[in-house]
Amino acid sequence: MIEPVFTEWRSGRTGPGVAARVHDLREIVNAILYVNRTGIPWEYLSHDFPPHKTVYDYYAKWEADGTTGRVHDLLRDKTRRAHGRVAEPSAAVVDAQSVKISANVAESSQGPRPADRAPRKAAASWPAA
Repeated sequence: MIEPVFTEWRSGRTGPGVAARVHDLREIVNAILYVNRTGIPWEYLSHDFPPHKTVYDYYAKWEADGTTGRVHDLLRDKTRRAHGRVAEPSAAVVDAQSVKISANVAESSQGPRPADRAPRKAAASWPAA
């Protein structure tokens, strides 16, 4: 399903003066997924995969030109259809951290953390001797 996207991407980068591709795109994708799932740094990528610099270069190019977005959209649409939904989502969830606070709320209750919103108490002092 996603192979045509990557094949089209690669075919647009072949021709005279372009070096022949050494690594299979499936192995590149598998390496990117491995880094994503395990959270390891790129340079710790197993030697079973293509070199980490090569894998990262593909990832960076695909991110920059929107290829990863296209793949994500294809997979999302297929998953939604498989669950009997329309391909495009009709709603979105907004994280409370990204919503601006209302101007009607007192500044004293607008701290970034609950501890910042609590009323301040005077510091206790030791009794004089």
